[in-house]
Amino acid sequence: MIWRAAFTWLLVTLFLPLGVTAETIRVATFNAELSRKGPGLLLKDLRRDDEQVSAVIATIAAADADILALQGLDWDHENTALRTLQSGIATRGVEYPYFFTLKPNAGVASGLDLDGDGRIGEPEDAWGWGRFTGQGGIALLSKFPIAAAQAQDFTQMRWQDLPDHRMPLTKEGQLYPDAVTAAQLRLSSSNHWAVPVILPDGEPLRILSFHATPPVFDGPEDRNGRRNADEILLWVHVLNGLLGDRMPEPFVLMGDANNDPDRGEGHKDAIHRLLNDPHLRVVEPSDSQGAHTVNWERTGPMRVDYVLPSKGMDVIDSGILRSKGSRHGLVWVDIRR
Repeated sequence: MIWRAAFTWLLVTLFLPLGVTAETIRVATFNAELSRKGPGLLLKDLRRDDEQVSAVIATIAAADADILALQGLDWDHENTALRTLQSGIATRGVEYPYFFTLKPNAGVASGLDLDGDGRIGEPEDAWGWGRFTGQGGIALLSKFPIAAAQAQDFTQMRWQDLPDHRMPLTKEGQLYPDAVTAAQLRLSSSNHWAVPVILPDGEPLRILSFHATPPVFDGPEDRNGRRNADEILLWVHVLNGLLGDRMPEPFVLMGDANNDPDRGEGHKDAIHRLLNDPHLRVVEPSDSQGAHTVNWERTGPMRVDYVLPSKGMDVIDSGILRSKGSRHGLVWVDIRR
C-alpha cells in the first residue's frame, strides 16, 4: 500500500547514520599566480584596482567552490594578504569564512649554501626557492569549519626521511652538495599538509594539499627534478601508511604537482605512481579546450593541477574554469560520499 511504502521511507530516513549524506560538495584547486617579487607588493595590488587580481577573484567567484586550495599566494605573518583576498571574493557574492595557511618553506633562509655555488642568501638557498619569506605559499579557503588543531603538517620534514628518496648526488657519487648540508634539507618546497574540513553532517573531509617545485632550473645533479618527484611521492607514502598512520577516508588530494603524466620535464614514474595509487579516484576534468590545466609559453598546454578524491567518494561532475588572471585554470570536482 502507498501509505506503508511512505512510512517505510520515513523510518529509513529518520534512522540513517549521521555520517551518511547525499550533499554534493564542490572542491577545487587553483594556482592563482598571486605572487610578487617583494614582500608587501601583493597586498598593495589586492588593495587597489589591479587587473590580474580582479580577474583571479572573478574566476574564484564564478567557480563558487565549497573548498578551494590555492597556490602561488604570497604568505605574510598576519595573513593580511589572504584576509584581503577573502574580502575581495566576498564582494563578488561568495563568502569563505574559514581559511587555513601556514608559513611555507618558500623564501625561508636556510643559512646554508644549498646549491653548492659558494654563495649563501640567494633565493635558491632558501628551504624552498623564494626571494623573501613566504613568496608563493599555499592556502585553503572553505565555506565549512576547519579543524586546524587536527591538521597534519609535513612542511618541515627532512628530505632524507622520505622512504626510498631520490636525493641528488655529486659527480663523485656523494650527497649533493655535501653530506652535512644534505642531512638538513627539507623536502617540501612550499607546504604539504592534510587539513580536516568539517562538512555539514559533522564528519571531516581531509584536504591534502601541496605545490611541488618545477622539475627544471637546475644542473646535471637534477636537484629540482628529483625534489619534484619526491614531493609527489610523499603522498603515495602517506596514503599507504609509510609516514605515520594511513590517511583515513574520505579525503581529497589537490594541488599543483608541476608534473604532466606525458609531457615536459620531470620524473614521470612519480606522477604515474600517484595517479595509479589504489586509494585514489582519478578524475581528469576538461572543458572545450581540453584536459590541460596550464598553458606555458615555452612548453605549451600541460596537465599539472590535480583534484583526486579518495576511492570511496562519488564523482558527480568536474571541469576546468579558465582565468584571465593566471596561466593555470581552476580545476573543480563535485563529489558526494
